[in-house]
Amino acid sequence: MVDTFGREINYLRLSVTERCNLRCRYCMPECGIEKKPHSEILTEEEMVMAVSVAAGLGIKKLRITGGEPLIKPNILSICRHMSEIGGIEEVSITTNGLRLKEYAKDLAAAGVSRVNISLDTLDKEKYAYITRRGELDGVFDGIEAALAAGFSKVKLNTVLIGGFNDDEIRPLAMLTRKYPVDVRFIELMPMYDSGDFGAEAFISCEKVLEELPELMPEPMPEPLSTSARVGEQSPERPLASAKEGVARLYRLPGAYGRVGLISAMSCDFCAECSRIRLMADGAIKPCLHYDREFMIKGLDEDGMREKFVEAIAAKPKRHGWLSYANRSNAGRNMNMIGG
Repeated sequence: MVDTFGREINYLRLSVTERCNLRCRYCMPECGIEKKPHSEILTEEEMVMAVSVAAGLGIKKLRITGGEPLIKPNILSICRHMSEIGGIEEVSITTNGLRLKEYAKDLAAAGVSRVNISLDTLDKEKYAYITRRGELDGVFDGIEAALAAGFSKVKLNTVLIGGFNDDEIRPLAMLTRKYPVDVRFIELMPMYDSGDFGAEAFISCEKVLEELPELMPEPMPEPLSTSARVGEQSPERPLASAKEGVARLYRLPGAYGRVGLISAMSCDFCAECSRIRLMADGAIKPCLHYDREFMIKGLDEDGMREKFVEAIAAKPKRHGWLSYANRSNAGRNMNMIGG
């Protein structure tokens, strides 16, 4: 699929549930969400049909998200069916990691090749604060289980928040020296106006480069094997870094994995956006920060195909400028859209 601005759309993010076992302060209200009846949520059969239709239109990469996808009772069946769809070359999943110890091996067996794990702090008290209920030890159990399960890539996603975890940039990045993982710093987006974060929380990923002057841009166009340790880089930093998706890639000297910077606020990547989103209630969202949606719940294959085509045609050239004062026009919290 090619949109009206010439961008190839080959990446679908599928949210399988709006529910979560955490209440992260930048994602959803403390009280949780108003639970929708099952009749208003896509069935597994509808999800498979929708992804099959999307694959027929050119979607090659599928990321399964939530809410928290691992609280979905039939998540393994969903993953298995998705990995069997012709045209889908990669199935990955984003999780908070708390159930990965239980699910990692089975997810890999079901065809999931990559996993992203949310990790915003290494401090137990701060983790309990930001998630409102989580226990940090469970995340590291999940990371260890993911590495043991043999996924082709394990990534740790850190939402960079001024005044909260910007003093942990170095220890978080140092996880790439301990584990064969990528640590990706993601700028906080003004999605949910909870009042928990002021203007000082919205800081640029350039802060990471300031805190880690020894970071060297990753020169390889393809991800390096996580099984071998690399040597130290030249002390002179090249002008450009390799990219994987929307992340600019760097590496610490002697690290197993890489450091990624996702500058969604300070430097949007709309011109190279290749994704669309399908939410758990059946709404296609052409752009994360766009309020227009296209409902496929209850439609047959032809109806779904028509809605996907309409959604791609409606994908905007770029979203509006985002800042603390200029909130997203998404119209939903992140737990409803899919991280």
